[in-house]
Amino acid sequence: MKEKLSKLINVKSIITIALTGIFAFLSVRGDITGEQFLMIFTTIIAFYFGTQTEKKKDGE
Repeated sequence: MKEKLSKLINVKSIITIALTGIFAFLSVRGDITGEQFLMIFTTIIAFYFGTQTEKKKDGE
C-alpha cells in the first residue's frame, strides 16, 4: 500500500491533479466553457497515462 502511495505522489501526478482542480474550478466559475475544460482535461490525462504506459514498456 505504501509503495502505491509513494508512486502516486510524484511530480507528474501532483501537476496532473492540480491542473485538473484548477481547470474544474475555472469551468465552474464560468471563466472557461465546459467544452474547453473537456479538451484541456483530456489532453492532460492522455499525456499522463501515455507517459505511464511508456514507462512500463521501457521497464519490461
